[in-house]
Amino acid sequence: MQKTNEIKIRLNATTEWQLWMDELQDDPRKSVQALLASWNKKQMQRKKLLENHNAKLYFDNLYRKEDSDLVAGIDEAGRGPLAGPVVTAAVILPEDCSSLVGLDDSKQLSKFKRDQFAEIIKQIAVSYSVHVQPPEEIDRVNIYQATRNSMAKAALALSPAPSVVLADAMMLDLPMPCESIMKGDAKSLSIAAASILAKTGRDAIMEKYAVQYPQYGFEKHAGYGTKDHVAALEMHGPCEIHRSTFEPVKSLLTQSSLF
Repeated sequence: MQKTNEIKIRLNATTEWQLWMDELQDDPRKSVQALLASWNKKQMQRKKLLENHNAKLYFDNLYRKEDSDLVAGIDEAGRGPLAGPVVTAAVILPEDCSSLVGLDDSKQLSKFKRDQFAEIIKQIAVSYSVHVQPPEEIDRVNIYQATRNSMAKAALALSPAPSVVLADAMMLDLPMPCESIMKGDAKSLSIAAASILAKTGRDAIMEKYAVQYPQYGFEKHAGYGTKDHVAALEMHGPCEIHRSTFEPVKSLLTQSSLF
């Protein structure tokens, strides 16, 4: 009879059911049954991730007229915060994306997973670009237009140029066909990849701002309007990276100008 630790090692080394595992089903030891149940659960999760991955790949492939066509996904991070830039990313993925199984909308993944996937995407991408739209431009043209302009610049920075662009819930004015995909980061692998680069890129920027402006706690909320952020705003007033056209920043600036 195999020792429990030996069984654990062998189970961890396989992702497919093997003949030697048949006898485990009749093993009376609770520890062995727990190991087997854990293995089965892990394989079900793996199967679900693989199905999700293949569905995203299939979605992107629907927009290829030729096998050689390049599909770019575009997404943004930071439309809602009171401070900091909006960051957009564009990504063209290669045919082999097996290293990205488990990639999903950035909001569905932990920071560790996002950082891990960001490095893989940068390594395997046919091309990727990241554009940073500063707060002053957001205030000048409004957040929608600033985001739209940023997405277009990210798309145009790709080399080679994509055959078609899939943008998350945004129609862009580009020289190549563009499709606006609602909830695109949940449907398209290339948009999901772009969401990861946009999110990790913006988080890195806000972490640096947290050191420059420690009184606001940017490392905790990344500039979003949390209760702590608003309280810090009321105590210290807005800083250079706050969006002057966003409330309550706008009202606080108006009040301070009256004194």
